[in-house]
Amino acid sequence: MINITEVFETNKMIEQENLDVRTITMGINLLDCADKDLNVTCEKIYNKITTLASDLVKTGEEISKEFGIPIVNKRISITPIALVGNSCCRIPGDYVKIAKTLDEAAKKVGVNFLGGYSAIVSKGMTKSDELLIRSIPMAMACTERICSSINVGSTKTGINMDAVRLMGDIIKQTAEQTKDNDSLGCAKLVVLCNAPDDNPFMAGAFHGVSEADAIINVGVSGPGVVKYALEQMDLSANKATANDEHVRDANFEVLCETIKKTAFKITRVGQLVAQEASKRLGVPFGIIDLSLAPTPAVGDSVADILKCIGVEHPGAPGTTAALALLNDQVKKGGVMASSYVGGLSGAFIPVSEDQGMIDAVEAGALTIEKLEAMTCVCSVGLDMIAIPGDTPATTISGIIADESAIGMINQKTTAVRIIPVIGKGVGETVEFGGLLGYAPIMPVNTFSSQRFVDRGGRIPAPIHSFKN
Repeated sequence: MINITEVFETNKMIEQENLDVRTITMGINLLDCADKDLNVTCEKIYNKITTLASDLVKTGEEISKEFGIPIVNKRISITPIALVGNSCCRIPGDYVKIAKTLDEAAKKVGVNFLGGYSAIVSKGMTKSDELLIRSIPMAMACTERICSSINVGSTKTGINMDAVRLMGDIIKQTAEQTKDNDSLGCAKLVVLCNAPDDNPFMAGAFHGVSEADAIINVGVSGPGVVKYALEQMDLSANKATANDEHVRDANFEVLCETIKKTAFKITRVGQLVAQEASKRLGVPFGIIDLSLAPTPAVGDSVADILKCIGVEHPGAPGTTAALALLNDQVKKGGVMASSYVGGLSGAFIPVSEDQGMIDAVEAGALTIEKLEAMTCVCSVGLDMIAIPGDTPATTISGIIADESAIGMINQKTTAVRIIPVIGKGVGETVEFGGLLGYAPIMPVNTFSSQRFVDRGGRIPAPIHSFKN
């Protein structure tokens, strides 16, 4: 039973602490749309999406209005298109036609992003997979709302280094194709290891083959709520020790309990929205992703939480430990609030989307190497990082390989969403707008990894993957 105190508490979190439901994402299976005729496949895809998701945006807006809970995005994830287009796509241009169809369907139903222009190539690439991958630069350039993800490795299979090498080239080509828009196409493209089937967040969302025909997944977000809770916690601790010789902040036990309790409350809001959306749309409820996803808004920052925990700037010694603590307590609090926590669920550390991260980069506290260390203990990986446009494709492949290795060895999802901004270098900034924010161009290690990434083949799975 919800009491009036909890109602007031939730209202305060929404009005003053930037609590929101970041996304309602409808997952849609498109395997039954596959046909040998490309035009028929496109027609089936368009019809299925526009039928199943016709009321998605309207329903999200109605729930938001009735419950007073901001629902920022309404999105769609689909079956990896490399599977759907296998029978009818013979050249990369055929996949681009499907991408345009998907974009039209997304615009028709009013969602802001559609994810699933994807291929799963963690062990090897089919001809269809390779065609889709090679179509990505043009597909990202000629569409507005389509997001692409390629899974190049997993704990069970190892890392497909042929795909890793290819993706370095594809990211550079995508940057070139969209250079008139500050290489924005790369912001809609992510390379993953251990990609989950039920992630509602872009750009990595797709509808896995293990899922139902349609599903509702919800992603909640509340960095501002956690930050406020920690500030109040330390304020109380300081008052309690005001008469002592040394005023002290709360200890780690109190800190962890505060984060857990806050994550529980945030997740309950998402559970309410997910169940209501599921009921109204007649689509089964899938999972709640309780990731702390920041925005460029002041006060809605994971970096600010790390500063509350005690580091002067993200990147200072102690940052990785602070992030590990935060990620673990968010998960512990969230799983008590819902039986269906899934997706990524933890703390995101994108640079351009988090004002505190941007400040840390500009202060000289945060480097790509430190961000890589932080990805060992958080939800995803190197996310929304702008780098010089002349960075070699092989260097980008090396960065992807490093992140994939972290994911493979640690049995977690890792990702690279990196943007080589054509025509810009270190010291300049790039403006993406909206939730994507802006970013300083970060320096990249200039020593070559070409010989390493050009070897080809597959890095084997680690020994702890053999559990059957």
